Amino acid sequence: MLTPKERLKLIFDGQKADRPACICPGGMMNMVTSDLMDAVNIYLPDAHRDARKMADLAKTVYEKGCFENYGVPFCMTVEAEEMGASVDLGTNIYEPHVTGYVIDSVTDYRKLTPVDVTKGRAKVVTDAIRILKAETKDIPIVGNLTGPVSTASSVMEPVIFYKELRKRNKEAHEYMEFITDQLIAFGRAQIEAGADVIAISDPSGTGEILGPKYFEEFAVTYINRLLDSLQKEKLGTIVHICGQMSPVYKEINEVRSSALSFDSIVPMKEARKHLPDRVLMGNVSTYALEFGDPARVKILTKSCMRNGSDIIAPACGLGMKSPLPNIQAILACVKGEA
Repeated sequence: MLTPKERLKLIFDGQKADRPACICPGGMMNMVTSDLMDAVNIYLPDAHRDARKMADLAKTVYEKGCFENYGVPFCMTVEAEEMGASVDLGTNIYEPHVTGYVIDSVTDYRKLTPVDVTKGRAKVVTDAIRILKAETKDIPIVGNLTGPVSTASSVMEPVIFYKELRKRNKEAHEYMEFITDQLIAFGRAQIEAGADVIAISDPSGTGEILGPKYFEEFAVTYINRLLDSLQKEKLGTIVHICGQMSPVYKEINEVRSSALSFDSIVPMKEARKHLPDRVLMGNVSTYALEFGDPARVKILTKSCMRNGSDIIAPACGLGMKSPLPNIQAILACVKGEA
């Protein structure tokens, strides 16, 4: 019997495992729901700023039979906040979000505060990883980073950012270099703390928004620069891109991650056809997970497995009100228990 860590390692390495892995990495793909918080009496937003609570909530996801990993943090706002953005940490129903930008143009990036991994919520995340590392074994610990384009468009107005990729191309690249350096520092700190896997989610860096040319020039270039700088990961790396992939399958295949993760809008059969040699992850509809029932979830899970997904996972972040039985149905199906 393989441990969850052994199984995921085999899959990342392109080898045959006994069955697909079943994970929910964290970050944009937050797996903490109201039912899980009730189960341990630990609640968001408290756990966003408390390493002990963050670690215990991450443990609950595995202990309650939801997924075969731990993953922190539970949002996509850590990097932006550490660089000076104003952030509302949300409630036990609504996730954190940026409420105030720091700069008005890509040319202003020197006004941003470099990420200091020894303080603030960056330290909370690394401390939580250390706790998980010390108190658990055989379960992969997934550290999370917001992707370069998404981070860059979180500390300034996104519409201006996208326009300046073309109008101020040289300065935009300088800005992206700075942003990526901050993500490298945070990613390395997570690895040093004990993260086995680094997952990068870049929902603002889609082919639909950027178009193939700028997707390759900005999203692929800086994701790869980030990946190439995180060489100490023990198991592998995951990159999640939202939106349709049909315009950018060629470009996404250039991303040097161990696995590629897609939203439910991407048919897994289509992704497998275009990316026959890649490890693919996903993509059980989060709408079905929140508003469907276990039977519907099992049908979707079996479809993902049948159509070529190597790692079964929700297609995006879980809605906070998603019923626990619906979430548990994914892993039960993957294990052949249902």
